[in-house]
Amino acid sequence: MAPRQTPTVRQRRFGAELRRLREAAGMSAPRAAELLGTDRTTISNTEAGRFGISEQRLRRLAAIYECDDPTLIDALASMTGGRSGGWWDEYRGKVPPDFLDLAELEHHAASLRTLQTAHLPGMFQVEDHARALFDLFIPALPRLEVELRIAQRLARHAVITKEPSVPYQGVIHETALRMQVGGRQVARAQLNHLLSESERDNVTLLVIPFSAGGFPMAGDSVLYVAADSPHLDTVQVDSPTGAVFFDAPAQLANFRRRMDAVEQVALNRSQSRDAILDIIKEL
Repeated sequence: MAPRQTPTVRQRRFGAELRRLREAAGMSAPRAAELLGTDRTTISNTEAGRFGISEQRLRRLAAIYECDDPTLIDALASMTGGRSGGWWDEYRGKVPPDFLDLAELEHHAASLRTLQTAHLPGMFQVEDHARALFDLFIPALPRLEVELRIAQRLARHAVITKEPSVPYQGVIHETALRMQVGGRQVARAQLNHLLSESERDNVTLLVIPFSAGGFPMAGDSVLYVAADSPHLDTVQVDSPTGAVFFDAPAQLANFRRRMDAVEQVALNRSQSRDAILDIIKEL
């Protein structure tokens, strides 16, 4: 089996969890390889996300590591198997890898939570809004790349409409809602689209008004991707140089506490819709 040259964030996440299970068992990689009937290189490559693994071998490893969490084992098993990719692979080599990692994580999520303070959630952006954002890049992006990024961003919306649907809860600061990206007409269309999306049973959009004052992670753009087992959750935070991903247990627990605190200062669902409507009326 040839190793993957550039494993995705989800593939590396799978490998990292296997490494944690092995280390929790106090077992060395050579010993794990011996018990599994393979070599140390295979264990190392699997833990680095460079090798895939079958469900049968995954369950054997879980038994070797004496993992007694069936929910975690089943969740890891769901990450094994076939080599077929998702719709995002169509854009591989055409848009930044972070875009594809994000789409893959969203597609396999059990639920999603986001915090946006300066921008609107990517999966709810309309075409004109997304184009206006990408046109702000310095230096300017080639036109073909702009169109590819827009198409890939719009395709991410499928995670909201697919069956079974993915529960989504997003917190948006008033700053992002009032920023007229693309001008008044585009801004009005974008906010009306947000209102329409907020009516979906699986979508909750909450607004933090200016009057709320300060709150944890103010200024950040955060995506919390919940998996079938909390051990496999992943957090993505935007940075000036690209996406940063977190998956250590202490980090995940801290982000959950922060997201809970942020949601506490937001308006409720009904009040949030009214706040968006008020901003639309001002446009």
